[in-house]
Amino acid sequence: MATKTVTAPFRADHVGSLLRPESLLTARKSFQDGNISALQLRELENKEIAHIVDKQIEVGLELVSDGEFRRRFWHTDFLEHLNGIEGYVPEVGYIFNGNEETERYNIRNNGKISFNQDHPFLQDFKEFNEIVNGRAVAKQTIPSPNQLFNIGIRNETIYPDIEDFASDIIQAYRDAIKAFYDLGVRYLQFDDVYIAGLSSPDIPFNDGAYDRDYLIDLALRVVNGVLEDKPEDLVVTTHLCRGNYRSNWAFSGSYDLIAPTLFAKEKVDGFFLEYDDERSGGFKPLDYIPDGGARVVLGLFTSKTGDLEDKEQIKARVGEAAKYVPLEQICLSPQCGFASTHHGNKLTEEDQWNKLKYIVEVTKEIWN
Repeated sequence: MATKTVTAPFRADHVGSLLRPESLLTARKSFQDGNISALQLRELENKEIAHIVDKQIEVGLELVSDGEFRRRFWHTDFLEHLNGIEGYVPEVGYIFNGNEETERYNIRNNGKISFNQDHPFLQDFKEFNEIVNGRAVAKQTIPSPNQLFNIGIRNETIYPDIEDFASDIIQAYRDAIKAFYDLGVRYLQFDDVYIAGLSSPDIPFNDGAYDRDYLIDLALRVVNGVLEDKPEDLVVTTHLCRGNYRSNWAFSGSYDLIAPTLFAKEKVDGFFLEYDDERSGGFKPLDYIPDGGARVVLGLFTSKTGDLEDKEQIKARVGEAAKYVPLEQICLSPQCGFASTHHGNKLTEEDQWNKLKYIVEVTKEIWN
């Protein structure tokens, strides 16, 4: 299949995950209960993915995702299939705003880390790309390599030195990028709660063993190490998130503390940034993004509710952001996905499509 040249992120974009339809949730439970086969589940997944590909094109998007329909969680499904990483059920989940505990599932290091050349996401993308069939740009999302630096993941017996741990992660992700690229991926996104956490007053999911400046520098070196020999025609973006679980959030903090290092020096083609409420702070940190450099995808629209934002207010906020980064570098999207986990946020599928269509409409009014 011919691969088209990609100019992304797009003026109207979205983070990736979409609400799982009831038919898919029911089928997954039936599979877990042993009532349908893996092949039957796969056929239904492909049918539902084909439907949302059509819907994304219908609302006017130039990119499409698979909605992360084959995943339970936005990050664990990818990470637990790396060599040296396993999934497990911890004694407690992550604690979100209001003391809400997430479903208990996590990953940990159980061996030397490397990329698994039989990683299931490769076949997932192959089938997804066949469904898209060149009608739009097929966007692939994976968790950032920095997610592996959260507390409790590194096995210090296997990796007593965090720098050795980082080195193997970098190589694993370089191999992952090559494998995805060879299958036709030209738009790849790293989802990164960890980096957003480094700008939070109290770094979440962290044991305090290293200071903030070291961790910010390490996070930069990891991503830039992964991207060192990135193909010219591969667009890679990073999405910074403060937690997205059943319309709830995990922490707050502006981008002030990470901007001088990460915004200024991270060698990605775009930053997807949460800006749907006051928890993300102001736009001044955008001043660190080089003119003519990475695109800035402002997440001014919330994925946590179905309410449509005021159009004039959105335009005013874009104007405010343009004081710090050129208007031509700005794009728009929801602040996060609509279903970072299989549970989904608290809105309807109709709300979701209306919001995406609205974003396309607003971008056309601003840039046309």
